[in-house]
This record gives sequence, C-alpha cells and structure tokens, in this order.
Amino acid sequence: MDGTRDQGKAAPPHGGSVLEVIPLSGRAGIRVSGEIGAATRGSWEGALADLARRHADVSYVELSRVGFVDVAGVSALAVTAMNLPGGRVVVECPPPQLPRVLALFWPSMHGIEVAPR
Repeated sequence: MDGTRDQGKAAPPHGGSVLEVIPLSGRAGIRVSGEIGAATRGSWEGALADLARRHADVSYVELSRVGFVDVAGVSALAVTAMNLPGGRVVVECPPPQLPRVLALFWPSMHGIEVAPR
C-alpha cells in the first residue's frame, strides 16, 4: 500500500476510538490497530477498499492489535471478500467477536479464512 489516505495514520479520536492501518511487509495485506466501530468506520472501509484494489490471490488482514470490531465492521469485511474477483482474505488474530459474527451471518462463506488468536 502506497501511502493512501488512512494508511499509517490514526483516525481522529471520537469517544476515544482510534484506528491505525499500515501495510504488511513482505505480503499483500494490512495490519490494523485500535477499534473498528462507528467512529472509525470510514477509515476501516477505506482500508478495505484499498485492499480490494490491490488484491491478487490472497490478501491478509492482521488484527492482533484490534480490541473490538462491531457487526458493521465485520459486515464490511465480509462484503469486501464477497466482491473480490477470486482468491481469499485471510484474517489473522481477530478479536473473539469477529469469527462469531461471521459464523452467525455468513456461515458458508468461502472467501474468508480466519486464523485464530
């Protein structure tokens, strides 16, 4: 990722929520830190749009430093994966609610692979 708008920068704090998105080194994808919720939705959706534009076969989303993701944030990830022309998104170390929400609303989705914490 090449310095697009929200890459590597924290979202403006609203109620203490901050989201930082930086490119992974050595593989296609992003590392995300902070919280994914209403206050950071624009940054999250922008990062996912950038990820989708650069997607080839496998894209990684590393979330070990994300403390919370709301249902709309999981939905944005799922929609992004569904709209990819092929391949998959590997979500690494997500917060516990992410795999639960995916299993509840998208139980047979094949475009996302979740690697647990």
